[in-house]
Amino acid sequence: MDIEKVIRFAETNFKSNVEKLKALARIPSVSFNGFPPEEVNKSAQAVASLLTEEGLEHVEILKLEGAHPYVYGDWLHAKGKPTLLLYAHHDVQPPGREEKWKTPPFVPTEVGDRLYGRGAADDKAGIIVHTSAIAAYLKTLGSLPVNVKVIIEGEEEIGSDHLEAFLERYKEKLQADIIVLTDTENFDVGVPAITTSLRGLVAAEVEVTVMESPKHSGMAGGPLADPVLALSKMLAALVDDNGRIAIPGIYDSVRPPSAVEKESYDSLDFTESEYRKRVKLHDSVELIGGKESIPEKLWRLPSLSVNAIQASSRKLVSNVVCESAWCKVGIRIVPDMDPQKTGEALSNFLKEKAPWGVEVKVTLEQSASWWATTPEGPAFEKARSALSKAFGRECVYVGQGGTIPFVQPFSTVLGGAPALLIGVEDPYTNAHSENESVHLGDLKKSINGAIYLYESLAE
Repeated sequence: MDIEKVIRFAETNFKSNVEKLKALARIPSVSFNGFPPEEVNKSAQAVASLLTEEGLEHVEILKLEGAHPYVYGDWLHAKGKPTLLLYAHHDVQPPGREEKWKTPPFVPTEVGDRLYGRGAADDKAGIIVHTSAIAAYLKTLGSLPVNVKVIIEGEEEIGSDHLEAFLERYKEKLQADIIVLTDTENFDVGVPAITTSLRGLVAAEVEVTVMESPKHSGMAGGPLADPVLALSKMLAALVDDNGRIAIPGIYDSVRPPSAVEKESYDSLDFTESEYRKRVKLHDSVELIGGKESIPEKLWRLPSLSVNAIQASSRKLVSNVVCESAWCKVGIRIVPDMDPQKTGEALSNFLKEKAPWGVEVKVTLEQSASWWATTPEGPAFEKARSALSKAFGRECVYVGQGGTIPFVQPFSTVLGGAPALLIGVEDPYTNAHSENESVHLGDLKKSINGAIYLYESLAE
């Protein structure tokens, strides 16, 4: 069969494709302020060269004022067949604490069955999945079974702030029948997944102030309201004894998973012990949040986290009552929670719980909405079948507890085309953290999955 010829080509050239991934991962394309933007430009040039090398046409770097560069390429000769829009991103997170890396972050290194390096998984592996699959078709059969448009973003890691404007400007160029977004996590090593929901985020900075400057804790302490204690009482009130969010009405609009999703969740071996293993939780620490299953708690219920607290610091600590205390707090929101109403409820609750007349300032940050799709219809069925075939085991539907800002703009601007969220990452990838890595066996299977996906979506 022709498809098996394509698969054999991809597998024969897998080591070469890994070297291409290494070449991309050597470029420190950090899109954050304070890092050299020329590295992101260099990354865009490297991606454009790769798209051209692998046989894509009309390759160009697309720019928008104030934005890091996007890269576009297409192949549009499959007359009468669907058009796929294939998305990944070429920018990466900062390396973080370089002393914590086992290998240099921008020297991609194979250790056992994994490739380590910043961007090796998130999301330069996503680029390689599709360029490798496209090349396998074009260099064996001379054609693709579907039309493809490839768009590689340059600022996903800083929130895709310009993406909606970019999609509006290039709406006609990017029109497609199906969108394939390759930047999510599989359920486990060797277990492929299609993501059907993402949590959003409502975040706030909270500052409690009692006076203009710190005071000696011996000379002034006693009658003086401590802002750190006040803030601690306010934060503790946000959850009940079971760790569930205590803001009134917070769960009222939560939409339960669909029957198809619930069936998939129930099929997963995602027990309490498996979760504890994944997060390396200390044995004595209990799980919180109520009686729902781990998948539901992670993917379809809101959660609250305090990301940082500051008054003084370990380095500068002295025996004083601080004048103020600050924290960053966030709520992960789920379908059908309203971001604005959730932010207002959080702000009002904190102010109501403030003790001793302390001054409270709550600054809400720009929120990110949740996203969800119903995994029904031929596109989902064919994608699930293709990934199952490539991995040799059933593909599952999962949620993601995090927020991926680019998904909603694609769905909104491009007219509701089905969005398939797939990826190469796994629970041990450490995306955004030190020692990021991609499992090479899963990378190979993901390339094969893309090959099968193109074929199945052509039918």
